[in-house]
Amino acid sequence: MRLAGLVDPNLDRADAVAREFGCRAFGSVEQMLTTHSEIRAASIAAPTVHHLSIARSLMEAGLDVLIEKPLAASLAEADELVQIASRNKCIAQVGHLERFNPAVRATIPLLSQPMFFEVHRLSVFTPRSLDVDVVLDLMIHDLDIVLSFVDSPAKEVRAVGLPILSGKVDIANVRLEFESGCVANLTASRVSTERVRKLRFFQPHQYLSIDYGRQEVLVFTVGADGKTGGFPTANPHIQVAKPPVTAEEPLHAELKSFLHAIRDRSKPLVGLEDGRRALDLALQILAAIREHGNKVGFATIAPSRQ
Repeated sequence: MRLAGLVDPNLDRADAVAREFGCRAFGSVEQMLTTHSEIRAASIAAPTVHHLSIARSLMEAGLDVLIEKPLAASLAEADELVQIASRNKCIAQVGHLERFNPAVRATIPLLSQPMFFEVHRLSVFTPRSLDVDVVLDLMIHDLDIVLSFVDSPAKEVRAVGLPILSGKVDIANVRLEFESGCVANLTASRVSTERVRKLRFFQPHQYLSIDYGRQEVLVFTVGADGKTGGFPTANPHIQVAKPPVTAEEPLHAELKSFLHAIRDRSKPLVGLEDGRRALDLALQILAAIREHGNKVGFATIAPSRQ
């Protein structure tokens, strides 16, 4: 496959990028569809409020789509996307990028019964993605990972969040309890002075630490035979291991996976149902943040559309 074109209502910007990548520029999806019939698939990297309208036009024209996270602005819109994809028999993938992080992939075979998560995703402030708050912008990556690891619905959500440099929540802390008994604490910030992307979790006899940025996994196993795997340990009964990880740019891996699903007409690794599940939990968190803000007399965010 090759890059056939790009769409941007700012034609000057579209032309500049098109020249860089040797493809055509279009001012609208409709223009692209009527003048370039050979296009088979598209990546939707527009503001979230436009995901439904753009994806609807593309899928009803028979194109497969990769939709950036969050999947939609509301659960109703997410459900409509699921229905449109099913009706038109389209391959539809959601851009939850960390699923394709090599460290995450290396951890999946090690999962047994995760019972406690501690997750931190901190970033410096940038003017991008300010159409959504930090939960839908950053935390949703980790919500998707935790949901895929736990494979259990959340039954209790407690959260607090504050706007700092934008009109939406810029920093949030969440405590989740799942029906399986697992508990997860997550912190996300887009107003920090450093960049941190780490996920740690405990399961019976093991503690695992994932560094998304370094693409590394450390596994601490209790009750082992004293072997440390080359890592220093204060306790001879704790074995420390570093599973092999094949480095790869997650975005490259995501696009490869999408193209593979298109060619084989197979289910994508992160389908619309996964995107809806993460969106549902993110919206529950936003509701909990609003409730907490009302309780303490501090308005945090306006109600979102469900």
